[in-house]
Amino acid sequence: MRHSAKPPFAATPTAQAGGDSHVPMPETLHFEARGGFPNSPLPVLIYRQLLAGPGVELATAFETLFERHRWPPQWRYGLYDFDHFHSTAHEALGVFSGYARVRLGGPQGDELDIAAGDALILPAGTGHACLESSDDFEMVGAYPPGQVWEVERGDPAELAAAQARVARVELPADDPVGGELLKLWR
Repeated sequence: MRHSAKPPFAATPTAQAGGDSHVPMPETLHFEARGGFPNSPLPVLIYRQLLAGPGVELATAFETLFERHRWPPQWRYGLYDFDHFHSTAHEALGVFSGYARVRLGGPQGDELDIAAGDALILPAGTGHACLESSDDFEMVGAYPPGQVWEVERGDPAELAAAQARVARVELPADDPVGGELLKLWR
């Protein structure tokens, strides 16, 4: 299945850089275990055009928003071009520059378009990869306190062990954007 942002990857923003006065309901996607990818019974949350502003300012706005909701930002970068997941941490991604077509759920997962201003929250175990992107595509990555991420590539022989690690990851105390995570993940 393919999910798209409104062409050409732009929509009316719901908040200006630095604020979260109105957080819309997120899109939700569910993925079952596939191959060596555990995915999660918790839904992926996608907040379209959550923030607006120029690249560096938007990056700072996402970092401030995530930090305000106790998901410390840890990096600014793109998205790996291979399917991978994190079995020991939930992940918040804030797109601050460019656009990309990504796949969620592992190699047989769903494709969607994301663009600057979008935020994604991936529960531990969710497969993700960048299929194509603009040259300027970058995101901020953040994780709940105490959760340390690692990169796993979906070895089917390790699925049971990965599922056990995912099951042990604690639910976060807050939604990194101040939205509906606490209702949708409990």
